[in-house]
Amino acid sequence: MYRMECEKVETLSSGEIDCDDFKAKLLRHQDKPAIINVNIGTTVKGAVDDLDLVIQKLEEAGFSQDRFYIHVDGALFGLMMPFVKRAPKVTFKKPIGSVSVSGHKFVGCPMPCGMWNTLLLGMRLSIMGSRNGHAPIFLWYTLNRKGYRGFQKEVQKCLRNAYYFKDRLIEAGIGAMLNELSSTVVFERPHDEEFIRKWQLACKGNIAHVVVMPNVTIEKLDDFLNELVQKRATWFEDGTFQPYCIASDVGENSCLCAQHK
Repeated sequence: MYRMECEKVETLSSGEIDCDDFKAKLLRHQDKPAIINVNIGTTVKGAVDDLDLVIQKLEEAGFSQDRFYIHVDGALFGLMMPFVKRAPKVTFKKPIGSVSVSGHKFVGCPMPCGMWNTLLLGMRLSIMGSRNGHAPIFLWYTLNRKGYRGFQKEVQKCLRNAYYFKDRLIEAGIGAMLNELSSTVVFERPHDEEFIRKWQLACKGNIAHVVVMPNVTIEKLDDFLNELVQKRATWFEDGTFQPYCIASDVGENSCLCAQHK
């Protein structure tokens, strides 16, 4: 949109920014200011970028605070992280420019919406008619109805169920990964497209994921896993097909293919 030069930064197997590669890219472009997007829960793996380390690498590369702008994209996990004790703090006391979160994901607003937060000096006006007036009413209602304790319980439930699901997948011999600060469980892509459509799985290459939200119960996870195990027995019974190798996606320690068991 702005015709600016875009530099892709490598990621770790967890999905987080590779901060060594990030610093190397910064050093290559020291003549220009930097605009950085930091993720609080990536789309596929639910990875949380290390904001403090990103800031440290900017400083090491010689970028003063007036020469960089950090946007923190907290679409899904941005509203969950404040209720996780071990999670890092995202605050405007750190040199960040803006934070965004979605209202239709964890909070459950019935229409797609988002909140963008920044520190502004002076008056700013948006274009008349460019905002859905119902969305903030739904958000206000939900925030007030559930309150801090209610959201805290839901976050704890999501994380607890995600760890349960990841452990059950591994017990069934299915390669799986769960980032520490996430409720997104990544695992081997099923071989049957009909199964994928039935369970509305989001897939990328050899991996699929399940995002454990408050409506995803232990019973639902068990139903999914039991059917997946039964299907796998059919897919692999004659040796024609083998489980996908997901080592390049999530690391060798999380892969349970024939080569990495």
